[in-house]
Amino acid sequence: MPGPLLLDKTAVITGAAQGIGYAIAERFAAEGARVVVGDIDEGAAKDAAERLGGATVAHGVRCDVTVADDVQALLDAAATAFSPVDIMVNNAGITRDATMRKMTEEQFDQVISVHLKGTWNGTRLAAAIMRERGSGTIVNMSSLSGKIGLAGQTNYSAAKAGIVGMSKAAAKELAHLGIRVNAIQPGLIRTAMTEAMPAKVWEAKMGEIPMGRAGEVSEIASVALFLASDLSSYMTGTVLEVTGGRFM
Repeated sequence: MPGPLLLDKTAVITGAAQGIGYAIAERFAAEGARVVVGDIDEGAAKDAAERLGGATVAHGVRCDVTVADDVQALLDAAATAFSPVDIMVNNAGITRDATMRKMTEEQFDQVISVHLKGTWNGTRLAAAIMRERGSGTIVNMSSLSGKIGLAGQTNYSAAKAGIVGMSKAAAKELAHLGIRVNAIQPGLIRTAMTEAMPAKVWEAKMGEIPMGRAGEVSEIASVALFLASDLSSYMTGTVLEVTGGRFM
């Protein structure tokens, strides 16, 4: 039987103390990776690393992805704890939803900075390490919102669409160096944040999904594993929709 898909690989995942990021970290660890959990909440990052198996498997580090020095420190911590980064997952994100009329400039800037600048920091700095080794995979987290645009999310939709363009441009720059860059666009995924939606909003979204259910974080983690592993060795610059068929 084939061995674990990510055996002895070092994976760095931002926003990985909970939700989709933690599910990805958990799946990667199960497939043999050493995982570095980056999160703005240092305590939560360290707790997540402990749940993943402790020092031999995972390491938790505080990281504000909008600050390049923080992202570099996260990558340096990976090299110190395990080995230079093989897999980078840029997952950290926030929401500051409001209609354009009510959205503040600060709310717009915060979302653009965390999602778009944060992904750029992670992609750029991880690629600088990967190019020295002639290999590496980068997985960037977009959203269905970046494809269709959602009312009340001009900031989030713009950022998530930007991640698609950035990923494609980076893929073209890095392919000859042996580095692959791909993106995932989740649809409605069952998390603490989405389950806090008003019932009417949840039901309306469910009505748009041909498969008739929300996705689970484990289903995003499986796609991230595919893109991070050699199973997708001839794929770069692609965007995989994980939406249950919503707005196909």
